[in-house]
This record gives sequence, C-alpha cells and structure tokens, in this order.
Amino acid sequence: MRRHRRAKIVATIGPASSSPEMLKQLHLAGVDTFRLNFSHGTHEDHAKVFAAIRALETEVGMPIGVLQDLQGPKIRVGKIAGGKFLAEKGQRLRFVLSRDEGGPEAIPLPHPEIFAAVAPGHDLLIDDGRVRVRIVAIEREALVAEVIVAGPISDRKGVNLPGTTLALSPLTEKDRADLAFGLDLGVDWVALSFVQKPADVIEAKALIGGRAGLVSKIEKPQALEHIDDIIRLSDAIMVARGDLGVEIPHEDVPGRQKELVRACRRAVTPVIVATQMLDSMVSSPTPTRAEASDVATAIYDGADAVMLSAESATGAYPVETVEMMDRIIGSTESHKLYRSIVQATQPAEEETPPHAVAAAGADLAEAIRAPAIVVYTSSGATCGRIARKRPALPILALTPSLAVSRRLRLMWGVHSVLSHAVGSFEAMVAQAAEVARSEGFAAARDHIVVVSGAPAGPSGSTDNLRVVEI
Repeated sequence: MRRHRRAKIVATIGPASSSPEMLKQLHLAGVDTFRLNFSHGTHEDHAKVFAAIRALETEVGMPIGVLQDLQGPKIRVGKIAGGKFLAEKGQRLRFVLSRDEGGPEAIPLPHPEIFAAVAPGHDLLIDDGRVRVRIVAIEREALVAEVIVAGPISDRKGVNLPGTTLALSPLTEKDRADLAFGLDLGVDWVALSFVQKPADVIEAKALIGGRAGLVSKIEKPQALEHIDDIIRLSDAIMVARGDLGVEIPHEDVPGRQKELVRACRRAVTPVIVATQMLDSMVSSPTPTRAEASDVATAIYDGADAVMLSAESATGAYPVETVEMMDRIIGSTESHKLYRSIVQATQPAEEETPPHAVAAAGADLAEAIRAPAIVVYTSSGATCGRIARKRPALPILALTPSLAVSRRLRLMWGVHSVLSHAVGSFEAMVAQAAEVARSEGFAAARDHIVVVSGAPAGPSGSTDNLRVVEI
C-alpha cells in the first residue's frame, strides 16, 4: 500500500481513536505516524495502543511511525479562594511563592524559577493569554503586577512568560519516567516540550541515547533566538503554533512558520506543522474554509508533515478528519501552482559530494521522467538530501533498519521498505529494480534512478548514481 501524496499525516491518539479497529481505519485513511500524548493517559493505556499499532504494522506489511510527546513543565497559578476572581484592568495584584489558597492580594505561584528570572516590565500571560499582567515591582517572595488585559483568574490556570528565560529543565521527573517507559516500548520519536535553548536538546538526546529520534517542539520565543542550533541538534522539528501563538503576536505566527519550515529544509531536518489545523472537525464533519487553507499553506510552505491533535484524539469525526486532511494535501500538491511555489523556496544546497550526488539524482530522475527515485539508506540521511529538493516524483527508500524505515514515515515524499543487506552495487541495482516493480512504482521498460553509497560504506556516504531499466 502506497500513498499518492508527498506530505505526511501525524494523528494524535486518544479516547476517540485508541481501539485497534479505529487505529486501522485511521491508518487506511492516511495516517503515517501516530502520536501518543503523555500529558494524558496512563502507561498501561499507552502500552495497549502501542501494541495495537505494532500489530497493525504486521497486518498491513508497512512500517508505521510512533511519536511519544512528553508533557514538559507546566507552570500554573495555585488554588484561588472561591474558585476564581475577576482581575480588572489597572488593578494591582500580588503573586506569592506559596502553595496556600489565595486571592488578588496573594495569588499562589509555586514556581521559584519565575521569581528568580522575572524583572519589572516582564509580562505574565494567564489562561492562554486571556489575562495579561505586567510586573511593576519585585518584593521578597512576591511579585507586584498590573493588569493589562482584564479577565477571570481561576484555579490552576496556566501561566506563560514570553519575555523571560527560565532556568528550568524541559524534562520533569514525570517526563523522565515517561521517557524511560517509551524507550523501553520502542517508540520511534520523542517530542520534547518547553525547548528554550540548545542545551535543552543536548540534555534530552543524552537520555535518549540514539534509541529514538528527537523532535524539538518550537513553542517558546526563546527557542527562536537559538533556532539554527536547535535545528542542527534535533532530528526533527515541530512548529507548535498553539503555544507559540500565545507567547508571540498572532500576526507573527504565519511568518515564523514559513521561516521555520525553510530553515528545516535547509538543514535537511523533517518539520511538522501542528495545532488546530482542522479544529472545527472536533465537533463538525467538515472544516471551515480557513482551516482548509491553513493546511494547504503548510503544504505550499514545504512542510514534511501536518498534525492532528484533538481532532483525532477526542473528536467526534476522527476518520473523516484524516480523510479530509489527506484530500487537502492531495489537492494542494496537484495544483498547477504547487511546483513553482515549492521550488521558489528551495534552499541552497551544501557543497559536499553527498549533497551534490543526491541533488543530481533528483534532477536526473525528473529529466528522464522516471516514475521513482530509489535510495539505499542506512540512516535516512540520503533520503533527506533528496527530499529537500521536493522532486516531482516519489522517493522509494530501501533500508535494512526497521527503526529507520519507521522514522522515514515522517519525511516528505518517502515510501520506505525494509530490505535485506547486499554485498555489491550490482546486487543493489537488481534489488532496487525488483522492489520498485513489486511496490507498484515502476513497470517493465521503465527507467528508475538508483542513489546509494558503497554497500559497506559509512552512514551518509552518498556517492553512487545509476539509471536502471526495469
């Protein structure tokens, strides 16, 4: 079974979609990678879903990716007397370092990292920015703030600090336990929340130890200040527009999305665009026109994947939502302007032999109108170099690694197949022709382009290119 689109679909699993029957329907509808959100559910719940996905993978004979999304630190106010109060514009509030119940004169904020980092003029956004206050004075174990945007403040509402870098690890004790559990299960990707700086990525990768790919979620404006280093250190990037849109102006989010997608393409790092893509389909069988345009924009930008959250996890129409996203992607990629728009944002290629061979392979395959380009890869790097050019033909990836094959389910345009190891380039060519035919990519007398490294060469050593007649 092959997809006839290039961009991939990531879907979050939750109560509406966790049964084996529903997982199968979602995969057949178009899901390439399933997301397990560890902000919700127990380890037992996630283990059951993971086992069902792996059973489905065996049934359909096709690799399926699994992404574990860690919760990360959650900064919240404490308990409010009476459940809530109304903060009025211009009112002075006091936030105190306490876990006791409080009110306007002593709102509990049990996070010493905040008190150590904030300064007068910094803003606190409460309840996803519905209430905004500005620090005007710092007292001993108390922050005095003026209400800029009025609204109710109630128990346990989240707090965002857009202008403050917190001395806070993105990995809580819960995250560390969840990570160990997920790695033992065998997840393919780990998504890291609350990334602020390169050191956060390094810390997480040390714990992962190469057992899964690391997806850095860009949801903090501090991450944007170090974005090139964060992309370089990460195995993939998620543009988490919901949280990012709370901390930066809404009007800046579209431009930032385009910048991030372009930077990831330049670095050969897969990029996922996420959050509220078809949000109205949580309760409606059809999206709004604006949501359809939003998905299409991510595809025109050149994103490797787009993601569903509540739409597939708790919504009333999970299968219909995936089918709709699949149709929007397919329609966008077949539009007459798609190729020119994607090519216009093509980043410059690195001047190295592996990049040059991969680029030449993509250009040659398009020039001879090959039905596919076949890539041998042990790490996925060669596929990434070819996918960066967004060629107008599918990329058939052959790899002896099941883990790599699953991770490639997140990369633009790649159809991955588990292959057996071969000992010579001639054997590679023969196997490439056989698989291209059996997987439905080529027929007799078609010409395909085969790109690879030496059979026994190191990972990433792309140095062979050949045209093969089936």
